[in-house]
Amino acid sequence: MTDKYVIARLEEKGHRFEVLVNPDLALKVKEGKSVSVDDLLVGDFIYKDARKGLKASPESLREVFKTDDVRQIALEIVRRGEIQLTAEQRRKFVEEKKKQVITLIAKNAVDPKTKLPIPQKRIELAIEQAKVSIDPFKPAEAQMEEIISKIARVIPIKIAKAYISVRIPPEYAGRVHKSIAQLGEVKKSTWMNDGSLLMEIEIPAGMQQEFIDKVNSLTKGTAQVKIISVG
Repeated sequence: MTDKYVIARLEEKGHRFEVLVNPDLALKVKEGKSVSVDDLLVGDFIYKDARKGLKASPESLREVFKTDDVRQIALEIVRRGEIQLTAEQRRKFVEEKKKQVITLIAKNAVDPKTKLPIPQKRIELAIEQAKVSIDPFKPAEAQMEEIISKIARVIPIKIAKAYISVRIPPEYAGRVHKSIAQLGEVKKSTWMNDGSLLMEIEIPAGMQQEFIDKVNSLTKGTAQVKIISVG
């Protein structure tokens, strides 16, 4: 067996079940994503000991999984069991998940004192300083709040929303209002007598500059953008 394939293992009701899987796709299954089971699986067998080539008995499969469908059982083993990663694979997956977490935090959090977004590098350093451990199998969204609470001991940070007012001039309003609406949650939208559009939109606070840049790009810098509040 090479590092390209790993064992997924589940122990239940006194039985051990193992299946050979693609580690990258197994990680996606753990995150709740949909993958091709044919691509996920390596071989068509459920083992009680994959290294020795010992297959699980049909009776034990039916007892635990109520079926003998290999594909269905394999998915269940990956979802609920442990993935036996090599040290290098774990390091790689942790690094990838760490990048996802940092990007997510940067979009959703601000410095509560300045109300300004926090640079990704500062968030990364805070994660290292606070000795935060990243779970490679847990979605970034599911880890964000806990990680923020830990790095809050190192830097001022909190999850926040920005409430923004945008006035789009008549020559762009009809064309770009749908695109701008997709950038956040529209709280108010009013067509003015001159044909311009006034929108009030709520976005993750860390995305303020990204939002402003996008609006300016769509309207060639003619829109009036005002940050009403951050909190």
